[in-house]
Amino acid sequence: MNWDDTTDETAADRLVGASADREDQAVEAALRPKDLDEFIGQEKVREQLDLVLRAARARGATADHVLLSGAPGLGKTTLSMIIAAEMGAPIRITSGPAIQHAGDLAAILSSLQEGEVLFLDEIHRMSRPAEEMLYMAMEDFRVDVIVGKGPGATAIPLELPPFTLVGATTRAGLLPPPLRDRFGFTAHMEFYEPAELQRVIHRSANLLDVEIGTEGAAEIAGRSRGTPRIANRLLRRVRDYAQVKADGIITREIAAAALKVYEVDARGLDRLDRGVLEALLKLFGGGPVGLSTLAVAVGEERETVEEVAEPFLVREGLLARTPRGRVATPAAWAHLGLTPPQRAMGGNGQGDLFGA
Repeated sequence: MNWDDTTDETAADRLVGASADREDQAVEAALRPKDLDEFIGQEKVREQLDLVLRAARARGATADHVLLSGAPGLGKTTLSMIIAAEMGAPIRITSGPAIQHAGDLAAILSSLQEGEVLFLDEIHRMSRPAEEMLYMAMEDFRVDVIVGKGPGATAIPLELPPFTLVGATTRAGLLPPPLRDRFGFTAHMEFYEPAELQRVIHRSANLLDVEIGTEGAAEIAGRSRGTPRIANRLLRRVRDYAQVKADGIITREIAAAALKVYEVDARGLDRLDRGVLEALLKLFGGGPVGLSTLAVAVGEERETVEEVAEPFLVREGLLARTPRGRVATPAAWAHLGLTPPQRAMGGNGQGDLFGA
């Protein structure tokens, strides 16, 4: 079983999951900004990328290959489309898992037009033979196509028109150095601040013809985990609630009531997140407890807890991973309104709790 696929499906089913389902993809196509001026957030990346693209246009050349890394839902696909639009070039979209053989990649590369942008999502999941073919294509704009098998096999060089590869990855550490080194520009996408997400929500609400107040946008932004995709998804669900239960206008009270129905709390935790914390606190006294034991207590697969729930809990400072197991932080006790046991409150017990 491919656990990556399993956790992707689980994340896509969650209202606060950063993976995109078909509804998200359809809506994002309508909400997606068309140029760098419209793109909200990622100020440093935008400034640097603008220089790269302006310089390439001034030289009349294709832009350098671009590598975008960061968590899902932060705008990597959107930026790839903006790169193509800024360069006035068509874009071809594919993904690493779709390229399992070198021949798959050769077929794509050989059909590219001059200056075209090739967007390769989840580039770290591409097969190794295709990856090695990509080295030569990126550097020399050439690939060797193997014809025949065994001793009689011959390599036929195939010249490629200059193109720009935009690679996107959620796990940059899995990319081999020879591949990373061939990108002329690399950028890491950061999580958004609440103020930036409010701007995203106001823009999306305007495009969706939804009336929303400043406080309503702030309420949604605060529960969006720093991710525009989640912010837009929550906006759509709050819009539905406002149309059915109220006058269609999203206020702070309406947003809070709607997200309570959808079980997304004030810090953006959903049923799975709270289930992990509640099991850790109520059943195991805050830990430490092993991952497998915690997963059984929650009724989820080990990989689901580790890959889907834990990253956000750790980032929020609600859970810690220690050599002795998972441990709840004081913030977790406070968030759930529970009183920690004596051994979890300062003194020598605190050092033992965190494996210090």
